[in-house]
Amino acid sequence: MAGETILIIEDEPTLIDVLTYNLESQGYIVHSRDNGIDGLAAVKQLLPDLVLLDLMLPGLDGLAICRNLKSSQVTQDIPILMLTAKSEEIDELVGFQTGADDYVSKPFKVVLLLARIKSLLRRTLASSDEKDILKYRGIVLDRLQYKALNDGATFQLTPTEFELLWQLMVHPGRAYSRYDLMESLMGDNTLVLERTIDVHIRALRKKLGDKSALIETVRGVGYRVHA
Repeated sequence: MAGETILIIEDEPTLIDVLTYNLESQGYIVHSRDNGIDGLAAVKQLLPDLVLLDLMLPGLDGLAICRNLKSSQVTQDIPILMLTAKSEEIDELVGFQTGADDYVSKPFKVVLLLARIKSLLRRTLASSDEKDILKYRGIVLDRLQYKALNDGATFQLTPTEFELLWQLMVHPGRAYSRYDLMESLMGDNTLVLERTIDVHIRALRKKLGDKSALIETVRGVGYRVHA
């Protein structure tokens, strides 16, 4: 499951360091915020694949953040794993119907938390056949707003570039011929020009900046997004 973006919202510096180290060692892209207000803003900016959310936070508590995220069409499908101070709180939280997808009480074994994260990400992916938001290695494509983000920073794509990148990101590692890409963009009745796809790919790589290498040329075939 390497490549997914995880946002940690937690006010204990030592725990943030431990979680960041272990998650990055598994290939995840990790961001963190140490208070509720900054954490909520970061979710809406980064649109991470999963949020690790502490219950008790300065500024804005985990319950308020969770309810805010689940009430927004843009963020409602982002899975939330809530961290609680004691196991007794979990039953109470479930009763509150916070919308969190899973709960883990402190202290916890890191290996257990990693397994829960992997399971939650797998369930989330399996339950969304038609996504409006597509994420991969820090790149986010949002069809609801027709917006593209690179590590939280907006970058501009033409409609054709957006759809081309979407097609490549749907199946990382899968090689598409130029004809396949043109067909997915414009349908069967459009004249296929290999050079047209090449031009769009060059433009995409330029706009992706430090992530330009994500789009690989497959000799004799076409293009793919690096898995």
